[in-house]
Amino acid sequence: MLIFLSRELTFLATPKTGTTAVEMALKPAAEIVFSRNRKHLTALRYKKRVLPFLQDTFSASPEPLAVMRDPIEQIRSWYRYRSQPRLDGKALSTKGLTFEQFALEVISDAPPPRAQIGSQFSFLTSGQGDLLVQHLFAYESQPAFRDFLADRLGREIKLKPKNVSPDVPAPLSSEVEARLRAARAKEFALYDRLMAAEGYLHTPQE
Repeated sequence: MLIFLSRELTFLATPKTGTTAVEMALKPAAEIVFSRNRKHLTALRYKKRVLPFLQDTFSASPEPLAVMRDPIEQIRSWYRYRSQPRLDGKALSTKGLTFEQFALEVISDAPPPRAQIGSQFSFLTSGQGDLLVQHLFAYESQPAFRDFLADRLGREIKLKPKNVSPDVPAPLSSEVEARLRAARAKEFALYDRLMAAEGYLHTPQE
């Protein structure tokens, strides 16, 4: 999470949406940086814990900004990320597992450690469906996202690929996709809403 007090903006790092590249490019301009284990602070935690602190301490209310990715592609990115050789033999490794098996583990009642990836819906909302991000961009709308950042931060934005996952095959059958969509209906609905808005949702926060 990056907080730009002077620009009244907070970047919330939704997992597996290119956040490392954003962090590397913009960290020098941020007044406050949450990194490592605190990098992926959720929108709800930001609203309840961090924002009140910023308001009380700095009289600032930075607007939350985040990126959302196609839910299937985000889960696929997790699968590939955890197929890295450095995780071989560990509980988080997906080595020897097909993407379909991983997807089914993700939506199972008791996901093993490797499939405990949370959800973008939980990250971005109150849990009851209220979107807690004022500026939400689709991962697939990178030009619009970069243009927004450039305008708001007053500088050219160049993002270099970082933390890229291995390019391993990850096909998905229509049957398993249907089960995934049913299990994560709220997340898919939010993404569909985002894409229907041409990749940018502006939702003023109280």
